[in-house]
Amino acid sequence: MLAHLQDLAKLLKSLDCEVYIEAGTASHLGLKDFQSKQVSEFSGSIDLTVVLGGDGTMLAIGRQLAGSNVPLVGINMGRLGYMTDIPIQDVGTVLPKIIAGDYEADTRTLLDAVVIRDQKEINRALALNDVVVNRSGISGMVGLSVSVNGSFMYNQRSDGLIVSTPTGSTAYALSAGGPILHPRVAGFLLVPIAPHSLSNRPIVLPEDVTISIEVVDGHEVIVNFDMQSLTKLQSGDTIEVSQSTKTISLLHPRAHSDYKTLREKLHWNEYPSTF
Repeated sequence: MLAHLQDLAKLLKSLDCEVYIEAGTASHLGLKDFQSKQVSEFSGSIDLTVVLGGDGTMLAIGRQLAGSNVPLVGINMGRLGYMTDIPIQDVGTVLPKIIAGDYEADTRTLLDAVVIRDQKEINRALALNDVVVNRSGISGMVGLSVSVNGSFMYNQRSDGLIVSTPTGSTAYALSAGGPILHPRVAGFLLVPIAPHSLSNRPIVLPEDVTISIEVVDGHEVIVNFDMQSLTKLQSGDTIEVSQSTKTISLLHPRAHSDYKTLREKLHWNEYPSTF
């Protein structure tokens, strides 16, 4: 990672860019050859954020920069790379074109989640992929009551429930049997995790609704935000999820194709070895 980061910084310097390393990264890696900034200082002073890592890294920085109007470019060093879509070996040819203005922009929406206990807000968080209410690995099923815009939808016993953005539709929601949504679809997914009743199916909801998920019963129930932060829940707690007013902008190489990304990451271009 250190060598790749140093090479990336040198490349950007050679393109006449003023380079700053995110302060936590610079401190962790002992980088002292470049200036550094806290993420909170990016807005208004940084024109472009280049993310080196995998989609998890992009999720973390994306939430912090949401609404800042600072676009992001993802350099993939992870396993999948739906958002960090530039392979590390292609940086030298692709990144200079993006810096020169030859790119395609892609706006992604986020979820705003509020945890309410005894009519008081105890936590609020953003999610770029998903908000997941689920049980711990050793507890039984959780009972949930779900309403949409104040209208009762269903009661559910399951291992949990996923509220996913189109971005997150290729993450946990896909593993739980949800459909893939194109990033430009104006809505989000509600996907049960191993529901007790097979009639509880994934559903695509419009972007302007508020989903209320009440924990009716269950032990060791938690709500995760992009699987990177969590809040422990109690019976009677409610999680209200709606589309955030904040967005992020991802920059891709010219002629970027979401279908090509899916084809390569999900191996849709491979025929089975036997028929």
